[in-house]
Amino acid sequence: MIRTMLAASSIAVLGLAGPATAATTGPGAAPRPSTDLVLSYAADAGYAAAVTLTCDPAGGAHPKPAKACATLAKVSGKPARLKPTRKMCTLEYAPITAEVTGTWRGKPVAWRKIFGNPCDLTRATGKLFAF
Repeated sequence: MIRTMLAASSIAVLGLAGPATAATTGPGAAPRPSTDLVLSYAADAGYAAAVTLTCDPAGGAHPKPAKACATLAKVSGKPARLKPTRKMCTLEYAPITAEVTGTWRGKPVAWRKIFGNPCDLTRATGKLFAF
């Protein structure tokens, strides 16, 4: 049921995001392919959230879009390449599934991973899922 609710909210969020637009990097520069993403998480405990994120310029419903875009820029928009920080987390098992879908600078992104608990998610993804 959570996945159904999350999918419905992701579709609703995508619908509100509007069409993709290209950003330019300066006068006379060629348009840069757009970044339009939906970041979401769903916990087996019954809570879920989803936000939009645009980059170049940073925006969307993410509370810290510039930091989230910077996090993704370090790994060329590939969340699987994120390196966990040196933060201690408890060993409690409270699974949470994170997803990133959409486009990063014009290239499709479809990433999904299950983390052992919310602390593990934060340790692995930094500010990306801080919403």
